[in-house]
Amino acid sequence: MSHTDVIIIGAGLSGIGAGYHLQKYCPDRTYLILEGRPRLGGTWDKFRYPGIRSDSDMHTLGYSFKPWNAPKSISDGPSILAYLQETADDYGITERIRFNRRMTAAHWSTETATWTVTVEVTDDGPDGAAEPRTEQHSANFLLVCSGYYSYKAGYQPTFDGQDDFPGPIIHPQDWPEDLDYTGKRVAIIGSGATAVTLLPAMAGDAAHVTMIQRSPSYLLSRPSVDPVARLLKRFLPDSWAHRIARRKNVRLGTLLYNRTRTDPDKVRAFLINEVRKGLNPDIDVDTHFTPRYNPWDQRLCLIPDGDMFDALNSGKASVVTDHIDRFVPEGVRMASGEVVEADIIVTATGLQLVTLGEADFFVDGNQVDFSKTWTYKGLAYSDIPNMVSVFGYINQSWTLRSDMISRYVCRLLNHMRNTGTDTVVARLRPSDRDMTPRPWIDDFSAGYMQRMMPLLPRQGNREPWLNTQRYERDVELIAKAAVTDDVLEFTSSQRVPASSR
Repeated sequence: MSHTDVIIIGAGLSGIGAGYHLQKYCPDRTYLILEGRPRLGGTWDKFRYPGIRSDSDMHTLGYSFKPWNAPKSISDGPSILAYLQETADDYGITERIRFNRRMTAAHWSTETATWTVTVEVTDDGPDGAAEPRTEQHSANFLLVCSGYYSYKAGYQPTFDGQDDFPGPIIHPQDWPEDLDYTGKRVAIIGSGATAVTLLPAMAGDAAHVTMIQRSPSYLLSRPSVDPVARLLKRFLPDSWAHRIARRKNVRLGTLLYNRTRTDPDKVRAFLINEVRKGLNPDIDVDTHFTPRYNPWDQRLCLIPDGDMFDALNSGKASVVTDHIDRFVPEGVRMASGEVVEADIIVTATGLQLVTLGEADFFVDGNQVDFSKTWTYKGLAYSDIPNMVSVFGYINQSWTLRSDMISRYVCRLLNHMRNTGTDTVVARLRPSDRDMTPRPWIDDFSAGYMQRMMPLLPRQGNREPWLNTQRYERDVELIAKAAVTDDVLEFTSSQRVPASSR
């Protein structure tokens, strides 16, 4: 069994960023990244559907320490994956990754102040067939960067009559590499970021693409090339231009989100008016593009260069807003009786959320029920020692928060080194025991989140038992606050030295 100071779970956007921060701010600590898949990249390697791209700008989705130099700030998946690979290679992170190692269980021992992680290994054997086995790794600290959705399968509701439809039914998370939709009629079920990406990407080759939605989402068209960033790069070094563009976009994103909380009607009117400007007058905006909820109660869908509007205006694509009655041999029959004819059905129905990579966790032999814990600053859990998990923003770029959390972990580890402690755990204060529990993510009505809330930790009504999902508040709560408070308990154990294992 190998031992390192820190084990990072996942080699996606968060895990690679965590590796960089540990190397820079904790150079005396060893670390290992365990990745369940054969390649790094996480989401950006897993998803291969047509048009896959970021739904936020790359000056904020990219790392603070690694300038995004590609022309498009709203970029395609392969470019993002190449950026992640380059980052891992440039900083020597790739050599710290152990691929094909999916965490299945993690056991904490207070006596030795260590986590023992069990992984399922699926390396290819000499005949090319997978040979599953298990192995164990131990560490003093566990940093979980495995994301928030299941890699096994997406969320796939059951529709009446599915067996009656003769064509392929595809979830974007498992897109077939050999799917040929040229000249085919495609029905996309969904109205979120994946659906609005697929529609324009497929419309060019398909006979027709129809997006079927129960209710509309908010859309916002923005240039794929950031004009300010492009101008800055003409006169400044890349690192300066990246830093300024990042700060500008953070500020604009924060202002927009805050305005949706303080004056939702004005933001709603603005967003819908922008859609009207982008679409032909004969397209029914009131029916198809006027949501029933306030802006940012669910995620805002970004449309680069108005590509979805262009597809709709050309007549190559259309939107149907209604409830589905059932699948039929011809396609999808709606509650109104209308049949959306299709040769291929794409179920862009969302993700299946999970807690901490679908692994089992134990503390001194007792299995952890995360729904019974309280979140500490949205990054740790009450009574769970030496563990932090990364969850980014749902209302801004993921990396803004993952970078912040990784830097916080480094400060925490350095404090433990300086004080001669090896265990840290968040404990409820006596005054916290009467807290009224709130959902881990509050004020966000998207179905894929609501389905998962009962399984996630609770947040309270006072610091530090909050998951604010507000960048400016997290700067104060996480980035600027001291790593010591009256909630964190630091202790030292009689830990068995790694050299004697």
